[in-house]
Amino acid sequence: MKLETEDIHIGNAMEFVARAAAAIRAGDAIVDFSSVRRCDSAAVAFALECLRCAHAAGVALRFVALPADLLSLARLYGVEELLPLADPAPPRP
Repeated sequence: MKLETEDIHIGNAMEFVARAAAAIRAGDAIVDFSSVRRCDSAAVAFALECLRCAHAAGVALRFVALPADLLSLARLYGVEELLPLADPAPPRP
């Protein structure tokens, strides 16, 4: 599933959760963030909810092109290791 938005934030995260859950239940194993330029902590919650949905559906989910903001927040919250990346993680500063 490609996220067709430049922003994931508290105001639209639940909309993307519903779309992603449906895609994951249909067998989609990739969530592509390449269009996302800005995000807040709701994006971390979105990613974790995608993982929960994938686990329930028996899908080995992978994330592509996670934005730097999301990775930074995931590091801050101590959940970076939970995010299965399909591409290599960017080098740490």
